[in-house]
Amino acid sequence: MFGELQKPHVLVLGLGESGLAMARWCGLYGAPVRVADTREAPANLVFLQAELPSAEFHGGALAEALLDGIELVTISPGLSPLESDTAALLAAARERGIPVWGEIELFARALAHLRAESGYAPKLLAITGTNGKTTTTALTGRLVERAGKSVAVAGNISPSALDKLAACIASATLPEVWVLELSSFQLETTHTLAPHAATVLNITQDHLDWHGSMQAYAAAKARIFGPAPAPGEAGCLQILNRNDRLSLDMARPASALVTFGNDLPELPGCFGIQREGGMPWLVVAEPDSEAEGENKPRRRKAAAAESVEAVPVRHKRLMPADALHIRGMHNATNAMAALALCRAIDLPMNALLHGLREYRGEPHRVEWVATVDDVEFFDDSKGTNVGATVAALSGLDKRVVLIAGGEGKGQDFSPLAAPVAQYARAVVLIGKDAGELRRALQDTGVTLADAATLEQAVTLAASAAQGGDAVLLSPACASLDMFRNYVHRAEVFCAAVEELAMSRGIVP
Repeated sequence: MFGELQKPHVLVLGLGESGLAMARWCGLYGAPVRVADTREAPANLVFLQAELPSAEFHGGALAEALLDGIELVTISPGLSPLESDTAALLAAARERGIPVWGEIELFARALAHLRAESGYAPKLLAITGTNGKTTTTALTGRLVERAGKSVAVAGNISPSALDKLAACIASATLPEVWVLELSSFQLETTHTLAPHAATVLNITQDHLDWHGSMQAYAAAKARIFGPAPAPGEAGCLQILNRNDRLSLDMARPASALVTFGNDLPELPGCFGIQREGGMPWLVVAEPDSEAEGENKPRRRKAAAAESVEAVPVRHKRLMPADALHIRGMHNATNAMAALALCRAIDLPMNALLHGLREYRGEPHRVEWVATVDDVEFFDDSKGTNVGATVAALSGLDKRVVLIAGGEGKGQDFSPLAAPVAQYARAVVLIGKDAGELRRALQDTGVTLADAATLEQAVTLAASAAQGGDAVLLSPACASLDMFRNYVHRAEVFCAAVEELAMSRGIVP
């Protein structure tokens, strides 16, 4: 289960969900485990001690002595390699020749072991991107299931990939398809994962405090496609957003590529949007053998910077974008990415389209909460970065009173200015970095107000909204300055909306 290593002495750094999963996994397969966490008593310590009493635990500073006797370091995604203690420990591990893996690398090694031992060879689909990962992952899993395949959905979406794999092995229910949501944190320490198809949905500023730069952040995302294939090997099918330059730049020369976007696709097998009579349709490009004149083959520049002979195409309509229950053009592109992933493993289109029509979305992602006096309230608490909020504003396609703010994570808020000017009637600012947001939005001409609490923000937003508007909680920030997590923030928002409705004699 550990590649060339045979039951290595493992140091697990961090005891969050992923760290606990790695400790469990290593213990399950006979490896001695030492766990270190910067917290003296992390919440999962009680579970570690109950499930793996043989494990050593060290709380507090990460000292180099933790590496003594260690043959493998596994690191939780919550620990930034730029943090001084972590960076020093990882540098010391490299000097000692100790490999550093993350949970997904352990998962990849386990799949390789199972294939060698028993011939288990599932299809593996992987999803990353700054925004839309969870929706696309959950949707892809539903579509695979709708097409009649057994599927396991895991990774950043929860449960952890190792916990899910352990449960499948224990119950003898290994799936035909794995669908993994992978964060940049997880990908940073992943080396041998080899998906059949993978997508990078988009790249916008996020987690710069963890990665240090946009270049490093994008490079981590690009690891999802696995090692470069050997000559003559197909490798991972890359599924990329042709409207997003940073993700499109990840295209590998001579590798198989499918694109999606909010425009018409030009190459066979690619997905896009066709607008007919004011109605947007999801379409796929198919070869058109009868094309003449302007549609004859022509030279074009491909994403991989190679000139290729373009094939004339026709656009096959799949379904109206408005038939999706998940709202907004950003969700239409998520749906196309999910379709492309499923088609990459030859699942039937008709079953996939039925699944698309049935899917109703994930919690806290532009989720409708209530309508109060002709004003709709939406919970997008999962919108923890600027790109997510930009997508939510444009996706609702109506006048919005925006509630935003929190812990900004070092982001540049200036990309919010244009969509706020276009869609927002007012913005109510909350949290630690409300001042940074105010500076970014002060020239938009939109009314800006400050609120000390989220409850007060809901009251102010409701007062500013007019009939037909939406009040949108899409903070563009992390939640930890005011809440336990983004789910807690959503709960407070929904409770405040419910109280507002009740105060006006409305049962939400």
